[in-house]
Amino acid sequence: MEEKALPHDHGQTMESLRELEHMPSVEEFQTAADIFKQLGDGSRIRIFWLLCHCEECVINLSAMVEMSSPAVSHHLRQLKAARLIVSRREGKEVYYRAADTQQAQLLHHMIEYMVEITCPSA
Repeated sequence: MEEKALPHDHGQTMESLRELEHMPSVEEFQTAADIFKQLGDGSRIRIFWLLCHCEECVINLSAMVEMSSPAVSHHLRQLKAARLIVSRREGKEVYYRAADTQQAQLLHHMIEYMVEITCPSA
């Protein structure tokens, strides 16, 4: 391995270089940033939280969160683009639910921890 040197030696150079060897790529950090962007809107977080507990259509979600269907659809598109939710079509109806991924589960738990709520199923 090539020997690296940092511009300033603050007495912890070797520890810093060891950490640098394990640092994820920019792309991996971007994935995390894209997921964290979803936390920028309280309504989107509410919709995501609901979808962690049930599978619903846009019309029912709109009624549940007291928002217009276009507004809910906008949030659903963003959550789906971030791969936090999935959808399935049944006839003319599209149903949404939280994705069965580690990222979605961690975000769900983090939301509950941050707002100090408990899952209805717990």
